[in-house]
Amino acid sequence: MNAPVAHKPPCGGIDLRQEQGQRAVFCGLTGIVWLHRKIQDAFFLVVGSRTCAHLIQSAAGVMIFAEPRFATAIIDERDLAGLADANEELDRVVTRLIERRPDIKLLFLVGSCPSEVIKLDLSRAAQRLSGRLTPVRVLNYSGSGIETTFTQGEDACLAALVPDLPREPVAAAPSLLVVGALADVVEDQFLRMFAAMGIADVRFLPARRAGAMPAVGRGTRYLLAQPFLTDTARALDERGAHRLPAPFPFGAEGTTGWLRAAAEAFGVSEAAFERATAAGRARAETALAPHREKLGGKRVFFFPDSQLEVPLARFLVRELDAELVEVGTPYLHRGHLAAEIELLPSGTRVTEGQSLDDQMDRCRAARPDLTICGLGLANPLEAEGLSTKWSIELLFTPVQGYEQAGDLAELFVRPLRRRALLEV
Repeated sequence: MNAPVAHKPPCGGIDLRQEQGQRAVFCGLTGIVWLHRKIQDAFFLVVGSRTCAHLIQSAAGVMIFAEPRFATAIIDERDLAGLADANEELDRVVTRLIERRPDIKLLFLVGSCPSEVIKLDLSRAAQRLSGRLTPVRVLNYSGSGIETTFTQGEDACLAALVPDLPREPVAAAPSLLVVGALADVVEDQFLRMFAAMGIADVRFLPARRAGAMPAVGRGTRYLLAQPFLTDTARALDERGAHRLPAPFPFGAEGTTGWLRAAAEAFGVSEAAFERATAAGRARAETALAPHREKLGGKRVFFFPDSQLEVPLARFLVRELDAELVEVGTPYLHRGHLAAEIELLPSGTRVTEGQSLDDQMDRCRAARPDLTICGLGLANPLEAEGLSTKWSIELLFTPVQGYEQAGDLAELFVRPLRRRALLEV
C-alpha cells in the first residue's frame, strides 16, 4: 500500500513533497562500470550471483581487446546452502586473481544482495586478505541494490577509500580536493582552469592510480563534483576537511558557480577569475545556443533515479529554457543541494522518494515532451508515445564543465530528434 504524498517543510522556493511506496531502482553495482576505468590499477571483485555477473557484463559491454578490471566471484547453491565455507572459497578466488593479475594494487570486494543474504562479512575478509596480500590493499563496500539507487555504489566506494587516505600534515597549506569520479579529460580541463586562477595544489578523489590517492586533513577544502556523495562527504568531514558550498558543474552557470566557490575560498581576485573563465563561458554559450532552440518551451518530467535530477533540472530550465513538470529524486540532501534549489523557479514541484504507480499516473496525465527515467521505465513509456532519456547515460558520458555543456544539452535533444524522425 502506498503512503500518501507528504508536504515537507519549506525548502527554498520549491514545492517539496515526499512519497513512499513502490520504487524502480537500478543496482549499485553499476558504478563499477565507470569506476574501473577511473582507477587504473584497481580491480573490482563482485561477490554475488550469476545475475550480478550478467548485469555488469551487460552494462559494461563486451571488451574484446582489453582485459577488464572487474569480475564476479559467483555465489552458487552450495554457498547459499552452507555446504561450502564461503570465506575459504573467497580467499581461494582472490589468491588466484592476484597471481594472475600482478598489476593489481587496490582490490575492492563489492558486496551484493546475495552476499548480504548469506551474511558474508566482507569487511573482515578485506582485513584478512590485506594482511596476506601485501602490498595489495583490499577494501570493501556494498553495491547492493536492495535499499539504494545505483549512483550510491560510487558513494560507497569513495567512502571506503577515505579512512585509508594519507593524513595531511597539520601545518600544511590549504589544498583543494575535487570529489567524484570524473573523466580524465574533464579533470585535465579543471586543472588548467584552477591553475589559471592561481590555485596550484589541486587533487582528485578518486585518483587515477591507487598509490596517488590524495592526503586529507584540516587544511583540505573540497568541492563535490557529484550530488550523490553523501557518505563520502561525511567521511571527509570526519577527517577535518571542509566542504565548499556550490552548485554542481553542469552547464555554464553551474560550472561558473562551482569554480567561483573555489576562487572565493582561495582568495582569487574577481579579475583573475574572469580571465580564467571568460573563454570557457563563451564557448559553452556558443555550444548551447542551437540546443536552446530545440529545448526551449519543452516540458520535462524527471523520475527519481540517479540523484542528478535537481542540478540537471536547473540546467534545463535556466540555460535551455525548458519547463519543469516535476523533478523526482530518490533523496534530497538539503545542504549539498542548497545552491541548486535556490536557482530553481519558485513553485517547482520536487518529489523526494517514489510511489511508482502514482508518479506514472502523473506522467501519463501530463504527457511531457521529454521524460528522464531509468531503463526499466523507458520502454513502456516509449510504447505509450512519450520521448525518454535514460538517466544512466548521464553517468557514462563526460558532462561536467564548460567544454561538455553542449554535449550535455545534446543528450536531451536526441530523444526529441528521434521522435520527430519517427513521426515523419
